[in-house]
Amino acid sequence: MIKVSRRAALAGLSALPLASARAQPADFPDRPLRLVVGFPPGGPNDLLARIFAPGISERLKRPVVVENRAGANGEIAAASVAKAAPDGSVIMLASNGSTTVAAALRPTMPYDVRTDFIAVAPVGINPMLLVVRNDLPANSVAELLALARARPGKLNGASAGAGGATHLALELFKALGKVDIVHVPYKGGGPAMADLMAGLVDLYFGGLSTALPHARAGKMRALGQTSTARSVAAPDIPTIAEAGLPGYEAAISYGIFLPAGAPAALVDRLHAAVDATIRSPEIARKFAELGADPQYGTPADFKRYVADDLAKWARLAKEAGLKVE
Repeated sequence: MIKVSRRAALAGLSALPLASARAQPADFPDRPLRLVVGFPPGGPNDLLARIFAPGISERLKRPVVVENRAGANGEIAAASVAKAAPDGSVIMLASNGSTTVAAALRPTMPYDVRTDFIAVAPVGINPMLLVVRNDLPANSVAELLALARARPGKLNGASAGAGGATHLALELFKALGKVDIVHVPYKGGGPAMADLMAGLVDLYFGGLSTALPHARAGKMRALGQTSTARSVAAPDIPTIAEAGLPGYEAAISYGIFLPAGAPAALVDRLHAAVDATIRSPEIARKFAELGADPQYGTPADFKRYVADDLAKWARLAKEAGLKVE
């Protein structure tokens, strides 16, 4: 038996409050927290943030204010968050466009998604929709690939801008399908879809929420979704992978990040708040209205996803010779 003196026992007891205080998890600042979004109000990033911000606020017992810092495809916002204090006062919702895709395409970036941020939680995924003009003689992904191989360099694919998600979706399709399709960049998705409906371009990878209504209305033909699983918003449309191009995946993903250096306790608390909010059936319904599907995972899961996504787009950029200055 180990004997402990009364004095030592009392000393141990007196130390308990101090040790307990030190072991208490760090808390978020007692003021409104900023949820930074790198795009203007009304876009998918902004709408998703405003859907789940109240749930995070309720669970963290802090006001959460959505702050729009638009510019450079979300990179201005990300650069500012990378320099923010890691005390939990600044949270970022970012898509892979401003994190992994941008890093894969630009030789120099003002931040590194692997070292300047902590990946906290995935939020959702928004597949794109491969659509073609109505009179194109291709009614499936397999038929489109066959047509492109029979007419190398003759088909053209629109994008909402060079280096963006719609451009990368096209380039991945070309690389995996081993086809030669001419890229035609537009200044936005609206003009690209307008020209597709007018028959001036052959195909386009548009956001599901914006392209699907036109396809349903018969203004263009939908051939496949870019995610690995069919979206609940369009269960009747196959994925590109199952429709003729195995391994294809180019969805837009969204996640929550904190500046590097944030305490692990804050990371865990924020993850728990985000995860519980995203699992709400009401949130899932609202996401579906935007053509997005909720995503779940631990911080470690999300960190791996970010690393894998960066490696995928970097590999594609190198093989296809893609670079955006």
